[in-house]
Amino acid sequence: MRRILALLLAFVLGCGLVGVGQTLSGTWDVDITIDPQDASFADAIWITSVLTADYTVGDWTFSSITTLEFDTGTYMYQTFNAAGMLGAFTINSNLDFNMSIPRFDEWIVDVAVSLAGIDFAANIELDDQDLELEILVSGQAGDVGIALDLEFGDSDDVCDLPFAYGSIELEFPFCCADVSAYVFLHCDGFRYVSFDVSGIAVPALPWLTLDAELQFSLTEKTLDLTPGFSFGEIVCFDLYFDVDTSGNLTLGDISIVGIGLSCEIGGVTFTGLSELPGGDLVDAPYWEVYTISTTDDACCGPFSFDISVYFLEGGLRLFDVGLFEAAMEIQISSQFTYNMALSIDVENQNFTEWLIGFVVAW
Repeated sequence: MRRILALLLAFVLGCGLVGVGQTLSGTWDVDITIDPQDASFADAIWITSVLTADYTVGDWTFSSITTLEFDTGTYMYQTFNAAGMLGAFTINSNLDFNMSIPRFDEWIVDVAVSLAGIDFAANIELDDQDLELEILVSGQAGDVGIALDLEFGDSDDVCDLPFAYGSIELEFPFCCADVSAYVFLHCDGFRYVSFDVSGIAVPALPWLTLDAELQFSLTEKTLDLTPGFSFGEIVCFDLYFDVDTSGNLTLGDISIVGIGLSCEIGGVTFTGLSELPGGDLVDAPYWEVYTISTTDDACCGPFSFDISVYFLEGGLRLFDVGLFEAAMEIQISSQFTYNMALSIDVENQNFTEWLIGFVVAW
């Protein structure tokens, strides 16, 4: 009964806003996913519906987002949002409800203002019975940048605002490098201060750079080096590298873990990617994928599609074809877009998924 009342309220609100006319906009996005392998008709179909209504008046926009999901049962999420300007202040408020329980989820309010080149921001979050407040201040003075972050309250407290943590961040040039300094304070006192430098060039190794972090705490001092690799632009084919690293800092073997190719032929883009032993580029258990895709204008509006073929090493089918995926989208008019996708597991001879959807905008 509560769900029906909530739906009627959302519907009546939407109808009332339609009567206003010129300041109303929104979308209705529906996706229907079908699993042809599921013997139960009720479990084989998933329907997701998202109705978004935006009402704009002056500098403010008020939004309602209603999400319905139909599977074994029906459950709904409802979100209300308000965003706009109040003098020099920018305000955004987001209120979430989980209607499947039903219960209040969270309320988040963000407030920001810029005065004399200094940015101030505050974030208030009410989650169930926990209240948190975060204050952010940032600015630039010549070559020096500063950022302050203070937080009050945490998930273990009930409707109060104890000091949780604070941080101060500075950015400034020093000699030939740009340095970032970070001070972190917890509710139990000082935690650490760190100094970071990035993009340190290594002589005779133009493809290697280093990031360095020097950190001081109450009990120890540490220096961490992190490598970055750029092997330059590769003509025609793309090569994917993997470099073994250990300790602080030892470089090991440099391996090529994949090779790729991308080109455009007559408005159609072809992309191929092959994964070599040791790589992690293609979703398991496949090791190679070929994709053709395009975006063009059809008779009614923009049209796009992509078709991908995945190859399974040691598969039972011709050329080890293991998976076939396709998707398309066409904009019938400025207010209506249709989309469809399907997935076929060739290796196991399963038609695994079929998705049909549309988006209505006004």
